[in-house]
Amino acid sequence: MNFKPKFEKKTDQNTKGGSVATYESVTAYMAKDLITFSPDDEITLVIDTLLSKRISGAPVLNEKQEIVGVIDDKDCLHILVDSVYHNLPLRKRLVSTYMTDVYKTISIDSDIVDVANEFLKANFKRFLVVNHNGKLMGQVSRRDILKAIQTVNQTNWQNQE
Repeated sequence: MNFKPKFEKKTDQNTKGGSVATYESVTAYMAKDLITFSPDDEITLVIDTLLSKRISGAPVLNEKQEIVGVIDDKDCLHILVDSVYHNLPLRKRLVSTYMTDVYKTISIDSDIVDVANEFLKANFKRFLVVNHNGKLMGQVSRRDILKAIQTVNQTNWQNQE
């Protein structure tokens, strides 16, 4: 059987006049208007926002709009544990206390196959999409790449006998 995914042939100077397969860009599927937080935001703002916007997490940016981490629903669960075991009040706790600085970025030049391969190798549920200067341009999730599968042309399977 042959698997023939949708792609365009383009000439690539690195292949000495040959052609390479190019797939749809990650930009077609990434979220662009992101909700972001500051390390100095109160954690209750994060919880309220995650619930009201029905999202599971968001990037954390410093005052220069540089990525310093991410905060998600799992990070916020630590608040309940801290409240019960350490008798800490919910108020005045900051994002910086609960966010993680472990995240994965991918280039805005990535295509959907590149991103799918990265998801297969990593435990992350979302990647931050950055430009060549490291500036946050969007976010892509596993669910976004699943949507890409739905839009790709029907797979062409042929029997080989």
